[in-house]
Amino acid sequence: MTNIRPYKDNDAPVLITLFTETVRRINISDYTPEQIAVWAPKDEDAASWRERFVRCMTLVAEDERGIAGFGQLEVNGHIDCFYVAHDRIGSGVGSMLLRAIEQRAHELGIGMLHTEASITARPFFARRGFRTVQEQSVARKGIALTNFSMEKDLG
Repeated sequence: MTNIRPYKDNDAPVLITLFTETVRRINISDYTPEQIAVWAPKDEDAASWRERFVRCMTLVAEDERGIAGFGQLEVNGHIDCFYVAHDRIGSGVGSMLLRAIEQRAHELGIGMLHTEASITARPFFARRGFRTVQEQSVARKGIALTNFSMEKDLG
């Protein structure tokens, strides 16, 4: 059984590891090793991640094996980070997490969600009603990464 709950400060190390492992194991199918290295470097800044977890409304998915994913909603409807543990992809964790984010958005009176989805995550969001606004290229440390601006009307 998966439970969705608010972020707690002691979640940070596990969430950072989940992020880096998922990007390195799953997104590697759509991005080059060089792109992965700048997206999920080995020396992630824990302090800036902790600040980010608190700044956004961070929801954590947890099952009998531990933390299975996390997603972040900002007050403007932006879904910032959205990651499912590499070994839980396809298990329904992501769908449950997104439903919880949508529910929270409704409670806050947010009518539109938007995100920047990776090549890998784009089909997930599309199957859940998000439409692609445009393909984008973002640079990290001088390396270009493709993602997609996507949105979903909750009205």
